[in-house]
Amino acid sequence: MTWHIFVPVARAGIRFILRSPVQLIGAPAFLTGLQTSTDKRFICTHPRAMELKGRIVVYSIMGCPHCMRAKSTLQENALPYTDISLDLFPQCRAEFQAKTGKKTVPQIFFNNWHVGGNDDLQKLVSNKDEFARAVAEVRDNEPQSDAPIPPDPSTAEKTFDAGDIICDPDEYAKIVQDLKESGLIKDHRQGIKTHKNSFCGKEFVDWVVKTKGLDRSGAIEMGQELINKHFGNNVKNEETFRDDNVYYRLLDDTDDNALNSGAMSECKPRPASELGADLRKLILKLYGAFLSKDGKQVDYKGIAGSDEFKLYIKLTKELQRVQIADATREEKLAFFINVYNALVVHANVVRGPPANLWQRYKFFNTVRYIIGGHLYSLQDIENGVLRGNRKGVGQFSRPFSKTDPRLKVALERHEPLIHFGLVCGAKSCPPIKTYTSDKVIEQLGMAAEAFIDGSDGCVVDVAKKTVHLSQIFKWYSVDFGKNNEEIVQWVHGRMAEGEQKNQLTELMAGKFKVNFMNYDWSVNSK
Repeated sequence: MTWHIFVPVARAGIRFILRSPVQLIGAPAFLTGLQTSTDKRFICTHPRAMELKGRIVVYSIMGCPHCMRAKSTLQENALPYTDISLDLFPQCRAEFQAKTGKKTVPQIFFNNWHVGGNDDLQKLVSNKDEFARAVAEVRDNEPQSDAPIPPDPSTAEKTFDAGDIICDPDEYAKIVQDLKESGLIKDHRQGIKTHKNSFCGKEFVDWVVKTKGLDRSGAIEMGQELINKHFGNNVKNEETFRDDNVYYRLLDDTDDNALNSGAMSECKPRPASELGADLRKLILKLYGAFLSKDGKQVDYKGIAGSDEFKLYIKLTKELQRVQIADATREEKLAFFINVYNALVVHANVVRGPPANLWQRYKFFNTVRYIIGGHLYSLQDIENGVLRGNRKGVGQFSRPFSKTDPRLKVALERHEPLIHFGLVCGAKSCPPIKTYTSDKVIEQLGMAAEAFIDGSDGCVVDVAKKTVHLSQIFKWYSVDFGKNNEEIVQWVHGRMAEGEQKNQLTELMAGKFKVNFMNYDWSVNSK
């Protein structure tokens, strides 16, 4: 049943589509987490909502737990607010940063008064006198001219819509189907080794000559295209198709536990950057929908049972044959960061979050996708590709050997900024969740600044002449400098202008100590 109501906000009637009348009754009955039908802004009220002459604005992004907590606090206090999603309105980022001097979300305004982030809001609410004055400001006064102005709803970027994905059938998918029905695929024994679900190169050429009307050179070219298009691989990872007693295996016959293994997509592969962004947008949409109102718990079981997650799983099949080896550095950065972050959520849904040191080691080394015909674990993506094939924490060798075909995909030089784009674990998040190849360095710089600005990233203690840094700077110290002094210099160069940078500048003029803070691995799920 669909219910339509209008909520008066900033003199505009906003229509909400409610999935159930239960959301209109009971206590507390918040109108939260719903899409609007005529206005892409998310505007929330409460059955006993206060009448406001002014306006409360929350800048947020999708799937941000800190944003959810801030909005939940406003709801609990019956305060209606306008949510400006920087996902939907990226054009607002410049104004957002100019007004706040911050690159983290949420950022909250009561008219033109900048309250700050979620922690600042919680402190305000706990101070009854200060909170009463803040509420009186928006209750009794219209927004001033320098208060944030909600953007025109018609300027919102289009959200992810599965209907926009067009499958352009790949002509080789029909050949693969014919091959499956040919009887050539079976277990082959070679010495003491048995190649399961494989086919012989020579027999394939014979079959193509007989059934497709090609000569042997044409049949070899067809076999090579199957490898080039990532429909199949040589069982020994050789990349040349040969008319010989050499064995090959179709990708969907590969016996592994990759989360996107099984039946292949029959569509022509889409551009890697486009596919990676779509995967990340869809998983974020799911994550946000099943995040509790206080932002503290994720209902992974709810995600697993949703139709949207089934769509996500189907979409991951396109990764199997995506062409990424010849992509630019920026395209690889955006693609693999988006895919890494999506894979983490996917694995949390189907396997559950790791609970201890051993489970974390296993998680990062065994959770994987088939990408462009090859297996990539989380470790392979982070250390093999994005860090330019550097040894990871606890690793005794580089992820990719000199003969590993994945080495062609790895970045030629490491990129230290990737550490701030791979899953946000800080108390504040940067106002970006999906990375684009044309702005990936700028976006990663924004993420780094946001992380360093938070207490999880860097704390400067002038009195004790100590710089407290995240364990990330210790684990991956080689990415940031040769010693602690160079690491601190790197951090200083990425800091936002302000008091903390001034304090660090003062410390760096003399002798100082560096301390690496404990890392909080806790994950909340229900």
